[in-house]
Amino acid sequence: MKLIFKIVPRSLWQEALDLGVFKGAPVDLADGFIHFSTAEQVRETAAKHFAGQTDLLLAAFDVSALGEILKWEVSRGGALFPHLYDQLDPASALWVKELPLAADGSHVFPELDR
Repeated sequence: MKLIFKIVPRSLWQEALDLGVFKGAPVDLADGFIHFSTAEQVRETAAKHFAGQTDLLLAAFDVSALGEILKWEVSRGGALFPHLYDQLDPASALWVKELPLAADGSHVFPELDR
């Protein structure tokens, strides 16, 4: 199973759980797809787009469960990033974990292979 990850503010994720659908963060809505990162990309994504932010969650998803609405497209540095061209059922997350800040301001990640 290949995992991809979504970093999301806790309040936005709770709203998605309450509604039964995640339509995306403001950047996702503006771009027309939900941004995800692979295990190799997610730390850089956090540093670049979520620096110093607290109260974040990291949600893991199985690539194969998302089907054809998931596209791999060239993005940062020419790397292929997973983009979901649809809404997302938050219940499809394999797990959701805290993404706290370390003393140096970087995010502390859980193990990403489980």
